[in-house]
Amino acid sequence: MKHFKSPTRRGSPASTHLTRTGAAAAFGAALFAITAAHADQPVAPCHPNPQAAQDVDTVRDRGDIRHLPDRLQDALERQAGRPHTYLPLQVYAEAANPSQLFQYYLLNTHGFEANPFTATFPGINDTAMLTATGFDCNLSTIGAVRMVVEPKPGLPTDPTNVRAFIDVFTDISGLFVINNESGWYEGWMIHDLTVPDVAAPRTDGHAQFGTLTSADAQLLKYMGSGHNLPGKIFTMDGKDVHFPSEHDHFPDIQTNVVPIQLSMGAYNCLQQSDCHSYWEFNYTTNWIHPLYELPFTGGIPGTFEAGKLGALSSIIPGPGPSGTPNDAIHYGDNPNTMGVLQASGPRDPDKFDAGTDSQREFRQRFIPSGLANEIYLDTYERLASFEPGVTFPQRLFDAYAAEVKRVDTNGDGVISAAEGDVDTASDGFPNNERLFIPATQFNRFAVTREINDGLLAPRFAPSQRAWVLQGSRVPVHPAVEASAGRDADDR
Repeated sequence: MKHFKSPTRRGSPASTHLTRTGAAAAFGAALFAITAAHADQPVAPCHPNPQAAQDVDTVRDRGDIRHLPDRLQDALERQAGRPHTYLPLQVYAEAANPSQLFQYYLLNTHGFEANPFTATFPGINDTAMLTATGFDCNLSTIGAVRMVVEPKPGLPTDPTNVRAFIDVFTDISGLFVINNESGWYEGWMIHDLTVPDVAAPRTDGHAQFGTLTSADAQLLKYMGSGHNLPGKIFTMDGKDVHFPSEHDHFPDIQTNVVPIQLSMGAYNCLQQSDCHSYWEFNYTTNWIHPLYELPFTGGIPGTFEAGKLGALSSIIPGPGPSGTPNDAIHYGDNPNTMGVLQASGPRDPDKFDAGTDSQREFRQRFIPSGLANEIYLDTYERLASFEPGVTFPQRLFDAYAAEVKRVDTNGDGVISAAEGDVDTASDGFPNNERLFIPATQFNRFAVTREINDGLLAPRFAPSQRAWVLQGSRVPVHPAVEASAGRDADDR
């Protein structure tokens, strides 16, 4: 059903204002807004939101919403008008000045291959209870993700600066609660691997950080149709970019890009099938799952049939198959307060900062996002300067061990909080800023249906077989005010 466009946007940027000509047009728009506020409602026997108009007005007039671009406002108002447990998340400032929206994602169930979580297949699940989408007599499932910079004193307000502190607000209308096997939904910001510039190699012949050698670039140039030139999104076949599509068919027709997926954490939904999540993006959280788990998720064609599903995980953190495993007693999740090593005890990845480094978490399973990018450059693009002739997945395992080693000062194959801190010097660089991908370079967003399998990698990664929602990045420039009031605890 068509959703209304609010006839006025008080405080909205001039570039996003609707154009109305004449009193008749204004009256028609207002009438349409009044009637259509109730339009996106379920049919019988499901029950509509009896206060849809009031809820839409409340959201439209909120200080954290009223300055947003029209498309984003519409998406949030549309959710408010539907049956829900809570209205879209209220954004509070975490500084004296308002938070600034610089990008957003609008999510839906299109743009990837239909799966049993989102679609009905005759003879497969047509008599089974719907498990993810189809809520309220088959209303469509939609979502919106807002990303805002916290203008904290002493911190950058430029979202391209990896030291900036950024809030991520996700609102979803229409995902069922997952009841069994510790299931949950999980959000993922996605950066697609690109082709970097050419530079002189290191003294050992390996490409410098974030670059290719001329020999690497020549090999990429002759792949496929010659797509893989510097500045472009890398494709595994050298052909034009093929993002996930509803016309895909696992395993033979799949995307040819290489995604780096940053977890937004677990989502659980509410009684009316709405989900709301808050997550903080900064250099302490901009870390990626251990990439050596990928061949064991079932999402690479042939790995499930080969019996590889779950054959390896990162429960005991370490360098992966190409390194020496760490001792489970020293690196496992110790239930005691005082473990066998200082500051072990129960693992806590959020124990990132401390007055003394010995109290910071040293058993991180994740790695910084820019280091994940470097590992993928070795694996997919540095065909001349890194292990020529070695094939996947051994290339991935070797690249993981080699690139982690450049940052890992104690040789345990783990990037600790201290080693991965943005201010730490490593590999000849004065700090670790290069190890983090800026928020503005995560060009896509997805939500997956997960099961507690012990892996940190997305279910069926890197395929889209567990996706339930997706959307693309929409930049907002200049940024707009996106908060009202102030958080009681704005650390």
